[in-house]
Amino acid sequence: MPQIRDPITSRSNPLFKRIRLAAARGLPAGDGCALAESPQLLTEALRSGIGIDRVLVSANAQTRVLESLPPHRDFPLHPVADRLFQELATTAHSQGVLALVRLPRWDPDTVFSGLVLALDSVRDPGNAGTCVRSAEAFGAAGIVFLKGAAAPTNPKTLRASAGSLFRVPFLAGVDPAAFVALANERGRSLVAAEARGGVPLHRAELSENSVVIIGSETHGISPGLLAESAPIAVPTAGVESLNAAVAAAVILYERRRRLAVR
Repeated sequence: MPQIRDPITSRSNPLFKRIRLAAARGLPAGDGCALAESPQLLTEALRSGIGIDRVLVSANAQTRVLESLPPHRDFPLHPVADRLFQELATTAHSQGVLALVRLPRWDPDTVFSGLVLALDSVRDPGNAGTCVRSAEAFGAAGIVFLKGAAAPTNPKTLRASAGSLFRVPFLAGVDPAAFVALANERGRSLVAAEARGGVPLHRAELSENSVVIIGSETHGISPGLLAESAPIAVPTAGVESLNAAVAAAVILYERRRRLAVR
């Protein structure tokens, strides 16, 4: 069972100050921990078997959280005064649960063991996290966060992934040149999702050796990566382009659909 520690009742508490700063800046909380806010993410972390450093709960949520936790998991649990917990929350309407979790570390061979999704300057953490969720839903082997993309440890990225970041192999902060080298070393084909001018998705080559690159909605895919890639496009009517996360989901679904009809 969780070890209930002394309640946090003061803003001068070192743990409170560290987490509040991390939450405000969308950064890791130190010691290799990321902030996972919500009962759902705590449940997903427990289900996925990842490391949980500690859990903070608002005083109002403490009884409910304790009743929902499995008895075999042991970690420190810190009650936090309700008035203080709101200062830690990364959402407008907090549910009173904030876990410090340790995301798994993955190696390139695991990430590149099948079709890969790569995020190039996808800076919005909601889009980045949704891409990870789609990657898990449609069977991608892994995901690469290129340098400049939202970090997987950003609390909003974690929340948007709905727990998929606890299970989908990923690499983060990868330099584009190093990414191309990783793909080339493994005989992978780079495929760039373009708003227009690419091969229509239904005719595009997508295989277990493909690496699908999704660019930012503002600037698209960087010229250097585009030059190394085969462009593909999702045909649309009435709109020029799709949201980055939507485009990723459509492309990944198309790949999954092809596998299902073989």
